[in-house]
Amino acid sequence: MKSMLLTGGTGLIGRHLIKKLKDQYDITVVTRDPSRALRLLGNDIKAIAMDDIDSLDSYDAIVNLAGEPIADKRWSDAQKERICQSRWQITERLVAMINQAQDKPDVFISGSAIGYYGRQDDTPITEDFKDFHEEFSRTVCAKWEDIANTASIRTCVLRTGVVLSDDGGALSKMLMPFRLGLGGPIGDGKQFMSWIHIDDMVRGIQFLLENDQCSGPFNFTSPKPASNAFFAHKLCQRLDRPCIFTTPTFAVKALMGESSELVIYGQKVIPMRLENAGFNFSFPVLADALAALDLR
Repeated sequence: MKSMLLTGGTGLIGRHLIKKLKDQYDITVVTRDPSRALRLLGNDIKAIAMDDIDSLDSYDAIVNLAGEPIADKRWSDAQKERICQSRWQITERLVAMINQAQDKPDVFISGSAIGYYGRQDDTPITEDFKDFHEEFSRTVCAKWEDIANTASIRTCVLRTGVVLSDDGGALSKMLMPFRLGLGGPIGDGKQFMSWIHIDDMVRGIQFLLENDQCSGPFNFTSPKPASNAFFAHKLCQRLDRPCIFTTPTFAVKALMGESSELVIYGQKVIPMRLENAGFNFSFPVLADALAALDLR
């Protein structure tokens, strides 16, 4: 059985990835609290603190998904620093260990986000897009990727959109007002929301692990991004609730501060490189993706 070192294993994507790959990989999760990780993830995995890793010689794959949640708290200067360093520092340490390894892993898969592009309008954005909007999310992702790309092995970077799941993530945070019939678009709803179903997220990572011709950045989003208004409408339909309210942008800004830019603005991101490599999405259409989730 192959072996994998995984950071961010207790997060949404990490948990689902473990379920998907635990029969194919001997998975070791890097965590600040190994006993808690074992309680959450079960005994199918191993758990270890970063400081207790001697080398990466025994691993076939390194998957780096660690990072402070970017939208859970207002962006104070201290929170911004936590967001940055929780991504940059562990990536720097992993890359250093990869480059020092004698028997190097085959592949390094490292997280990023579509925030790499900064806020955009309705221009379709592939991995070749270069007209970036400089803002905090762009700063975080650009340096995160730059660090990852110094690894001396095949490296894939995941520019991830909004991950749709029924057991955590962004969707769980927005469900309550929609369930109460109070949900609706933010502002004029024209901003694009590039999303991906959790099953396609983990299948996409598996695809990159198994296809050694794949390297570089990959947009992890559905090929059919939706406007915020369309997303709200489809979510209301899924929950059998009305879609008659809107949330003013000033209210979102008052609640979230600077981090409100993540929902007020958007990007129309297309997964060109994944599709060109031969990956087929199970849930390219939003209505089907929502229907496949348990939203009770």
